[in-house]
Amino acid sequence: MKSFITPITILLALSLTMMFSACEKGPAEKAGEHIDQAVEKTSDTVKDAKRKVEEGLRN
Repeated sequence: MKSFITPITILLALSLTMMFSACEKGPAEKAGEHIDQAVEKTSDTVKDAKRKVEEGLRN
């Protein structure tokens, strides 16, 4: 029974280590979030400009 518990303990410890190390945001993930935010802002700006042009054409 002891020989079965040791591999499970090692596997559990490795799994927990990998899980907690994956939670931290690295520089690439932070940069990706900044890019996503910039794209959203640009998209919103373009949509607002389009709406204003359409309103100007109607008047």
